[in-house]
Amino acid sequence: MTQPPFNAPTDLAAVRRPVDSAQGLPNPHYTDPAVFAEEKQAVLMSSWSGLAVASDVPEPGDAKPISFLGMPLLLLRDRDGTVRVFNNTCRHRGMILVETARKIEGAIRCPYHSWCYATDGRLVTTPHVGGPGQNSHAAMKRSELGLLEVRSHIWRDVVFINISGDAAPFEEVHADLIDRWSEFSQPQYHGGTDSYFTLPVKTNWKLAVENYCESYHLPWVHPGLNSYSRLEDHYNIAELGRFSGQGTNVYRQLTGENGETFPDFEGLSPFWDEGAEYIAVYPNVLLGAQRDHAFAIVLEPLDTENTLEHIHLFYAAENIDAELSAKNAAQWREVFEEDVFVVEGMQRGRHAPDFDGGRFSPAMDGPTHCFHDWVAQRFQFHRAAQVAAAE
Repeated sequence: MTQPPFNAPTDLAAVRRPVDSAQGLPNPHYTDPAVFAEEKQAVLMSSWSGLAVASDVPEPGDAKPISFLGMPLLLLRDRDGTVRVFNNTCRHRGMILVETARKIEGAIRCPYHSWCYATDGRLVTTPHVGGPGQNSHAAMKRSELGLLEVRSHIWRDVVFINISGDAAPFEEVHADLIDRWSEFSQPQYHGGTDSYFTLPVKTNWKLAVENYCESYHLPWVHPGLNSYSRLEDHYNIAELGRFSGQGTNVYRQLTGENGETFPDFEGLSPFWDEGAEYIAVYPNVLLGAQRDHAFAIVLEPLDTENTLEHIHLFYAAENIDAELSAKNAAQWREVFEEDVFVVEGMQRGRHAPDFDGGRFSPAMDGPTHCFHDWVAQRFQFHRAAQVAAAE
């Protein structure tokens, strides 16, 4: 079996089969720039993708430029405290507005011709636009030339964006997951600079999702974790839909030298005393929920072969023990770094021309199959829409 020629549509019928007979996504979905370009439209721009966390812009006026799939975006907390996402591009001649993360003290000023925007996106000044000393012109309607805002939604501090603008509301798309974790609908606080780190990984972003979804690899990849939260303590979360993952019935709370622990989230049911869940929110956000802290991993796809993993840790209280939080961050970093050789190895393996996408263990790989099925479905919907538009 050989890979289809460049730009040829991939055959996804085998991916959509039941888990006991399905094959994984074909190689081009991990290696072919043409398929990656199609994936941007079919998967990443048309759904609710993770961009950042709201804690990146903690105070009114804070702004952070972010590139997403090559698009220059601006994450900003406006004067009223609302987090927004804009195109980081002046409406006049397309100049980049904000080059580095900073606080907007007055207005967002374009460095090219000094057009200025309020933090809610309104165009407020257009110097000399009607000629020297004339700051208005009948043809230049400020009310129509504000910054272009990207549709966004915040859940568990993650800023999700829908580039296409036509996805169903986030609360509708992820109603089942929001209900599943309804006990955590309470404040959570970012642990600060020591509770954030980025891992550059030489792999396709989907392989990071696939690995996170399952616990099958624990005994061999995470022997330390598996020594107390064993493979047999885990269960699959594999409902076909928009998320999947794994849970454990044995979560061991981190303790300090004197037995200190993080404060718990309030009002949790008894399951969370020793249980935890780790869920991939399609397409590119990985979430963890435990009794005393949570985390979010936002995967930034760079190209077919490279991904940035942005990891953030959250707690139930604003003021937590600094030494304990540093220990927690180091522990999680060790766990996530243990996965790097696996996802990078799978990426290299995807260049084997005769690899057919692989098979799934019906008992162990259900969550990963759910993700493959969802991705394949998004491609099929996109391709059907392209054909309909061409007719």
